[in-house]
Amino acid sequence: MNRLELKKIQRAKRKLRVKAKIYGTPTRPRLTVYRSNKHLYIQVIDDTKGHTLASVSSLEKEFREMRNNVANAEKLGQVIGERAKKLNIKSVVFDRNGYLYHGIVKAVAEGARKAGLEF
Repeated sequence: MNRLELKKIQRAKRKLRVKAKIYGTPTRPRLTVYRSNKHLYIQVIDDTKGHTLASVSSLEKEFREMRNNVANAEKLGQVIGERAKKLNIKSVVFDRNGYLYHGIVKAVAEGARKAGLEF
């Protein structure tokens, strides 16, 4: 097994471990982060209905020029926080999606906190 396959397997195990403990409700939805090599996707999800309440990604027109780095991740975190505030969402459950709470994922969380979300 090569290094990349092992890395994918380890992330999948972390993802299952985290996912077993958190669940998004209508009053406290789940804020999830997915990062690829080029882009970043952030969603606020109500797991009881299976609906995405708010989302932001680096593929949107106004964010298309952004690179996938810590500074831009914090900006996207602030945007998702503002969009959630418009929907009267004050607190969320943070789903790091199997990624380590470090770098880009941590910056998204800090940006959302700056926008006023509690988790």
